[in-house]
Amino acid sequence: MIQVYRLIVCMFVLNTGGLFAASSQKPNFVFLFADDQRADTIRAHGNDFIHTPNLDRLAESGFSFKNNYCAGSYSGAVCVASRAMLMTGRYWNNIPNVKKNGWASLDLLPTYLKEKAGYETYIIGKWHNGLHTLRAAFQNGASVYMGGMADHTDFEVQDFVAGQLQAKRRAKEFSSTEFANSAIKYIEEAPSDKPFFLYVAFMAPHDPRNPPDEYRQRYYKNRPPLAKNYKALHPFRNVKFTTQGRDEGLASWPREKSVISDQLCEYYGLVTHLDEQVGRIIDAIDQSKHADNTIIIYTADHGLAMGSHGLLGKQNVYEHSMKAPLIISGKTVPNGESAAFNYIHDLYATLCDYARIAKPEAVDAKSLRPLIEGEIKQIHEAMFLPFQDVQFAINDGRWKLHIYPQIDHYLLFDLENDPDEIHSLEAPNKKAEMLKLMKAWQAKTGSQAPLVVANPEPKEVDYSKLEQRLDKWQPQWIQEKYFKDK
Repeated sequence: MIQVYRLIVCMFVLNTGGLFAASSQKPNFVFLFADDQRADTIRAHGNDFIHTPNLDRLAESGFSFKNNYCAGSYSGAVCVASRAMLMTGRYWNNIPNVKKNGWASLDLLPTYLKEKAGYETYIIGKWHNGLHTLRAAFQNGASVYMGGMADHTDFEVQDFVAGQLQAKRRAKEFSSTEFANSAIKYIEEAPSDKPFFLYVAFMAPHDPRNPPDEYRQRYYKNRPPLAKNYKALHPFRNVKFTTQGRDEGLASWPREKSVISDQLCEYYGLVTHLDEQVGRIIDAIDQSKHADNTIIIYTADHGLAMGSHGLLGKQNVYEHSMKAPLIISGKTVPNGESAAFNYIHDLYATLCDYARIAKPEAVDAKSLRPLIEGEIKQIHEAMFLPFQDVQFAINDGRWKLHIYPQIDHYLLFDLENDPDEIHSLEAPNKKAEMLKLMKAWQAKTGSQAPLVVANPEPKEVDYSKLEQRLDKWQPQWIQEKYFKDK
């Protein structure tokens, strides 16, 4: 009889979510969201030139996803689209009236967790999607930054109390430290009578690339190499984004190796400083009464070029810009990693799964938990990356096709032999096969943009006619260094 009883208990625990379910206690979620962080900027994930001991610690204890993608964008401000997809669990083409904040009326992740599973929802850091959606998503918060970007050393934040933003106040610390301080305070004071969803959206490593001086000096003295796909100039006009837009104007053309090297050192400095603040948050969780019942999710909204392919920004569908790190860690999350495809917005369904609630029917996201627990090998057979109506990519795991309709141009890469997307191939049969797959994914994700246009524009770029414009967001030393005579 005792053995039968034990068997029943074990079956209950396994079938309902492990230790959390056995105690009928839902896990807390601490969601750490970086901004503009490339997937290849974590030492534990293979980058020996960056110092990230705390993210390494998460990776060593948790589960890493090596092919985590932002599903394209409807905006040059890719972070806006990425956040909209995360909060709704939908491909951006399936979010109604997205540019008018119409998605605030949908089942937003924090609200859904609150209504269906009793979660307390709390926001800290960057919110780049408007006050209407902030009120729809969260109950309370602290040190909220309502803009898209700012000098990490000089910006204003607002607390968010019972659905109302309070008066603006000057941040007391560097952005990553400011947000970590508020997160630690919340963790220390959070009650245990209900689960919480703590959303901490950092501004780093988004530019301005002005980490505290010691962090960039560390990399100036021991410089990381430039990416294998570094180029001085992008070889064709990428309509709207290759030669236009704020991100691409953060250095002059052609991209000098010395300039890209310095900016990479400054970018790595931001990541390392952010890593230290993440470590402080991890320590606060470990030392709190929530230690055994908290799942940490670390990811970013998308990647960044940083000199790859002659680009600086994220307004492109290359791997370096659409991929971001993802680590999920907690006492009941097994250690491991997966190379299976996933989208960042799949985290919507994943958190629902851990909270033991069904995701809304209209949500496109798929839970990553079966991958984590080894029940399945993949949830997506390919990655479709639509960027407005000017860039499209489809990746089946080996082959990747880029389509640029407005200039009648395409790229085809064999990622198995060319993971850095350097050598575009002429392979008509494979192109046709991948194009068929792309059209199938268009239908699946609600994309209706044409892949061919009647009167394509020239693809050539006359870089001699480009004029770098002074960027107002940069601190004085960066303006003097990278915007000479502007």
